[in-house]
Amino acid sequence: MKKTIYIALFIFLGLLLQFLVHALIEIPYLGLLNIDFDRYSLDFSWQELLVIHAVFTIVLIIAGALFGFWQGKYWWNKIYKNRKDKK
Repeated sequence: MKKTIYIALFIFLGLLLQFLVHALIEIPYLGLLNIDFDRYSLDFSWQELLVIHAVFTIVLIIAGALFGFWQGKYWWNKIYKNRKDKK
């Protein structure tokens, strides 16, 4: 039970971190689009940019959850397996 909660909290942390990465990428790019849409849109329309955004959002969410899961398992083994070995 303790391991499940530990890993779930790391998955939540991974999702929070992906949200931060998402914002750090999206906010400056939206600023550039507002300044000069024709130059920075890479010849995509708003509809196409929204589809690209949706796809990359899903990819980031999955990557954040997988990163959190991987880190949770890594740190669980690093902290608690070592503790058992020392006893």
